[in-house]
Amino acid sequence: MSQLSTALRLLRAKHWIKNVLVFFPIAFGGVLLTDGRALGATVAGFCALSLVASGVYVVNDIRDVERDRAHPTKRNRPIASGAVSVRAASAAAVALFAAGLAVDLLAAGPDLPSLACLLAYVALNLGYSFGLKNVPIADIAILAAGYLIRVLYGSCLTGIDISAWMYLTVLSLSFYLGLGKRKGELDAAGGGPVRPVVEKYPAEFLSSNMTVFFALGLVFYSLWATDAGTVARTSGGMVLTIPIVFLICLRYSLVLGREGQGDPIEVVLGDRALMALLAVFAAAVLVIIYAG
Repeated sequence: MSQLSTALRLLRAKHWIKNVLVFFPIAFGGVLLTDGRALGATVAGFCALSLVASGVYVVNDIRDVERDRAHPTKRNRPIASGAVSVRAASAAAVALFAAGLAVDLLAAGPDLPSLACLLAYVALNLGYSFGLKNVPIADIAILAAGYLIRVLYGSCLTGIDISAWMYLTVLSLSFYLGLGKRKGELDAAGGGPVRPVVEKYPAEFLSSNMTVFFALGLVFYSLWATDAGTVARTSGGMVLTIPIVFLICLRYSLVLGREGQGDPIEVVLGDRALMALLAVFAAAVLVIIYAG
């Protein structure tokens, strides 16, 4: 059990939750429960993305091993603590990248758009690990791009287009999450030492731009829910989810930075009310799209 726990922490398995974004196209496109081929491709894509994402996390931990050893909590990570050697971790990263690409090829075949999405995700995040995470704005842009690529990857795997409003919604809220991660780190430090890139962000800059992208995300989602095409597909039912999305964003903003230093997964998993709201939203979408 100890070895399994170490492996899961090395892979950061709980962060695979982010990859549910690949299901957005088939869920909102109304074929999640009716198109077996699309569902199978999306499940395989989820697995492929999880594998390469874990490979990226391993590379990042290798790069940060010395800094992590001086951190009060990150020093317990498998590589920093010595539970996994750098050599073994390097081999694991290569295996994870290879396995992820293999699963993608099995799922989508020689499909260039889906493969390009996966390779773009890996390239951007390796660039992040090898220095771009220390460049202001670039670091947030890469964090935001990671969420958007997940949705685009799901679209490429299934051939289901993403509406302009949904694309803008995901893009805006992705930047909100990226800015929130930095704001959470700054708040958690309480005036103490933080990573070099975080020092370069004034608190007011982060707060004001979070407000901008927060508002844009809610507006774009509302426009998507009230768009003629969406109304026609759902008999106008998606309008009922707008208040739920508002509440989710408000709750997220309230709990941001308490425990997870702004990391979206830590924020979500650390708050039962937020998880309940997300569950209500998912259930409402399924009912409106598939039972309506």
